[in-house]
Amino acid sequence: MSTWQMLEYLFDQIPYMATIMVDKEGKVIFINKTYLRILKLSKKEVIGKHIGTITPRSRTLVVLKTGRAEVGYNWIVNDQHLIATSLPVYENNEIIGSFAYSIFLNIYEAKNLVEDLLSELNMYKSQVNCLLRSKYDFDDIIGEDQRLKDLKFLAAQIAHHKNTTVLISGESGTGKELFAHAIHNSSCRSPFPFVRVNCAAIPENLLEAELFGYEKGAYTGANKEGKLGKFELANGGTIFLDEIGEMPLSMQSKLLVVLQEQIIERLGGVQPIKVDVRVIAATNRELSQMVQEGTFREDLFYRLNVFNINIPALRNHKRDIPILVNHFIDKLNSRLNTHISGISKDGLDYLCQYHWPGNIRELENVLERALILADMEKSRQLGRKHFNLSDYDRPELLSDGKPGESLKAMIEEYEKTALLKTLEKTDFDKKRTAAYLNIDLSSLYRKMRKHKILS
Repeated sequence: MSTWQMLEYLFDQIPYMATIMVDKEGKVIFINKTYLRILKLSKKEVIGKHIGTITPRSRTLVVLKTGRAEVGYNWIVNDQHLIATSLPVYENNEIIGSFAYSIFLNIYEAKNLVEDLLSELNMYKSQVNCLLRSKYDFDDIIGEDQRLKDLKFLAAQIAHHKNTTVLISGESGTGKELFAHAIHNSSCRSPFPFVRVNCAAIPENLLEAELFGYEKGAYTGANKEGKLGKFELANGGTIFLDEIGEMPLSMQSKLLVVLQEQIIERLGGVQPIKVDVRVIAATNRELSQMVQEGTFREDLFYRLNVFNINIPALRNHKRDIPILVNHFIDKLNSRLNTHISGISKDGLDYLCQYHWPGNIRELENVLERALILADMEKSRQLGRKHFNLSDYDRPELLSDGKPGESLKAMIEEYEKTALLKTLEKTDFDKKRTAAYLNIDLSSLYRKMRKHKILS
C-alpha cells in the first residue's frame, strides 16, 4: 500500500471529518467518504472535476490564489453547517494545491462526538482508578491476638479522620501495607486513588520527580510531555510512603513542606499545585534512633508520628499461626490451582516452634513452597516433611569481634557475609536471594552496592 493509499484509507476511517484535496488548477484529486455523503455524490462524479463546479463558493479557490490558509470559517453545504479550514500545499516554495477539512459536521454531531469522547475518557478514568484502588480492608488482617485486635480497632478509628497522618512501624513482613490499605478503604477517601511509593526502590536523583512530577523539558531523558507525580495521582485519596526511613535527607525537607502546606511544585515548574492527600508512612527502622543519629529529620518524624501503629512480629503472637496457615492454604489453593485440604499436627507444631524472622510474608512463602511440593507428590495434606526451616545453613558470625570493633561494624560484617553466602548458594540469582533473605529486590541491590559486591 502506497503512502497516498494509506492516507486515503485513514481519512475514510474518520466519520466526523470531511476532507478534500485539489491540485493547483483546482481539480479534485482526493475526497473522503464523509464529504461525499454530505455532497450526495459518488467518487466518480467528483474526482478530476473542478472544485468550482462542485461547491461554487469554495474557499479553496481563494487559498490557491492567495497562498494563505483560511481557518475556522462557517461553511454550508446541502443545508449542513460545517466549521472548515482550507490550507495551501507547497512544494519547493510553489503552491501545488489545497487541502480542506471540517472537524464537526454540525452542532448536533459535534455534541454527539463530545459525548462519545467524554464517555471514552470516563471509561479510561475508571480503569485507572481500578488500578489505583486499595486492595484490602480490615477483614484481610487475620489474627485473634488481642494486641492485633486493639491495633485494628485503633486504625479503624483513625481512618475516619481523613487528614490525619499515620506512621505504621514493624518488622519486614508483618503486614504494614495491609493496614495502610485498610485505613484508606475505611475512610471517606476510599473512592479516590491509593498510591504506593517504595522510597527505597527509587534512586535518590529520581525521587523528587517521581513524587512531585516534572514539567516538559525539566531534565535530560525526561518525558518530553512532562509527567504527573505520585502526589497528584493520589489527589483526593491516600499516598502510602513505604520504607520512609530510606528517604534521603534532602527529600525529607521537601516532604515536610507538602505535609504542612498541602502544596507541591513540579520539577522545572514555577506554579504551586494544591493537593488534597492523606499521607500514610511505613518503616521497619527505628526512626527515633535515626533522629538521634541525624539521619532522619526530627520535625518530619513528629509530623508523621501523629498516630503510630506498631505491628507485632509473628513470633510475638504465635497463637495466630494456625489461623494464618488455614487462611493461606485457602488463598494459595485458589491461586496455584492445588487441592490441599489442610495441615497435619506435626507439621503445624513444627511451624509454631519456628521464630519467623520474615514474619507473615515468610510464612506465606514457606506455605506456597510446601503446597507445590505436596501437590507434586499427590498429597492432600501438608506435613512436617514439606517444611525445612532449620537454621543450620544460615551464615553465622565468623568471630566474636576484634578488639575495639563496634557492634555496628560487626553487624555490617555479618550482613555482608550473609549476602555473599546466600548469593553463592543461589548462583547469584538475585530474585531467589531476595526471597531467601525476605527482602525486596531493590533492597538487595542497595545492600550489594553498599558492600561493593559485584554481580
